[in-house]
Amino acid sequence: MLRRAVAAFCACACVFAVSACGADETGKIRIGIKFDQPGLGFKKNGTYVGFDVDVAKYVAKKLGYSEDEIVWKESPSKQREAMLQNGDVDYIVASYSITDERKKIVDFAGPYFVAGQDLLVRKDETGIDGPKDLNGKRLCSMTGTTSAVNVKEKFAKQTQLMEQPGMAECATALLSGIVDAATTDDIILAGLASASRGRLRVVGKPFTQEYYGIGVKKGNTELKNKINNAITDMIQDGSWQRAISDNTRGVAYTPNAKYNPPVPNGKGNK
Repeated sequence: MLRRAVAAFCACACVFAVSACGADETGKIRIGIKFDQPGLGFKKNGTYVGFDVDVAKYVAKKLGYSEDEIVWKESPSKQREAMLQNGDVDYIVASYSITDERKKIVDFAGPYFVAGQDLLVRKDETGIDGPKDLNGKRLCSMTGTTSAVNVKEKFAKQTQLMEQPGMAECATALLSGIVDAATTDDIILAGLASASRGRLRVVGKPFTQEYYGIGVKKGNTELKNKINNAITDMIQDGSWQRAISDNTRGVAYTPNAKYNPPVPNGKGNK
């Protein structure tokens, strides 16, 4: 009986210890970002950097939270809707394109950025100036996306497609000469070009529009409106442009001026 009592006590102590030692999220804001997108959301030596991260921090500050009151949560593309529905995060800033299909499940603040599909090539590449130049060329994109298929179907039917688990792997394949170009949203490519230290460049002729929004739980209109106000402030006080410049340093990249900076709750999110 004594042994059972001691065992029970130890079990309870372990439960309380785990509870006490676990990450206490009380009074904090939980934000979903990507951990593997250089220039947007990237986990680096235990810290988080990128344009999406800067946007997320600015919004959090406007909501009354300091940086040490942020709990960062990795938000893979396939899990974003579930994370919002389940209440795992308060909002998500993770190259999250606003679409009619997604708006049936979650609400979006923004857009805070309008990306466009573009091409990443080696710095000395002179024969690729747009998607129509990819006939007979090898093009890399991320598994599960439609970026490369879009190029093949609409611009260059003789393109040879190659898929990789992530765009960082596409950049590696490009640097090693395995492929001739890589494709996804231009700001992601700019982040990869910046990380390559001048060995890669963005062609700079986007041929689609992707309206990045900040995802919130369906029906949370109050939070959505507060985030829209924060995005507006970020654009107006110059912080938005500084964040773009800081995260594409060393790269000749300029967001498409026809769409950027966008108007929160404007085109793409009506």
